[in-house]
Amino acid sequence: MIRPVRILLWLAFGAFFLFPLYAMADFATRDPFGGGRTMAAWANLVTDEALLTAIVTSLLLSVLTVAAMLALLVPTMIWVRLRAPWANRLVEFLCLLPLTIPALVVVVGLRNVYLWVTYLLGESALTLTFVYIVLVLPFAYRALDSALSAIDLRTLSEAARSLGAGWTSTIVRVIVPNIGTGILSAAFISIAVVLGEYTVASLSGFQTLPVQIVELGRSDGPTSVAASLATLIFGFGLLLGLSLLTGRKRRRGHS
Repeated sequence: MIRPVRILLWLAFGAFFLFPLYAMADFATRDPFGGGRTMAAWANLVTDEALLTAIVTSLLLSVLTVAAMLALLVPTMIWVRLRAPWANRLVEFLCLLPLTIPALVVVVGLRNVYLWVTYLLGESALTLTFVYIVLVLPFAYRALDSALSAIDLRTLSEAARSLGAGWTSTIVRVIVPNIGTGILSAAFISIAVVLGEYTVASLSGFQTLPVQIVELGRSDGPTSVAASLATLIFGFGLLLGLSLLTGRKRRRGHS
């Protein structure tokens, strides 16, 4: 009795999540003039210069945000756990604080700071990396915190140090391989957040992928929906890949 109910629940959840995606795909491939099917909207993803530039910008922002976030957060969390446990709650509070602050307030609060950023680095959309690091901190912190809690961090670090390894070697060659799943989780979730962020980029006047999708929706609905669907599929693919990788590592650990 339980198995049929489980199957029905999976079918219901599948229909609930997949039907909107099907509707988006149907709209993005419909020819409003000829009445048939066309892939013109999907072709515009690589032929529309403004849209292609926005896609490249968002992908570069994702890479830069993930790299900077990991370089900042991983050593800090390791150092706090090993050398300053009393600061653990403070770091957690600071990392989770962006969840309670609306994006509009973040933009207004950073306006004066960004005057200096623009003066030093120019008016490039890639400067949004500094804001996006703040926005992804809560999600990245939780993923890394879970990974670090699952290992005996102090024993690993003391063993490496007793064998003559420096702190850099200890972090890179001993600790990081043991929290690889947490690092991948933080990276993939951060990429999904950056690719879907609209408010900060729009209020700052930069043409990222979400901003370009909204603007396309006013003049070219099918292309806008095609770009949105491609972004969703890419995000789902990342999360599915992470789930499969995590499950494989768990099975190896049990075996």
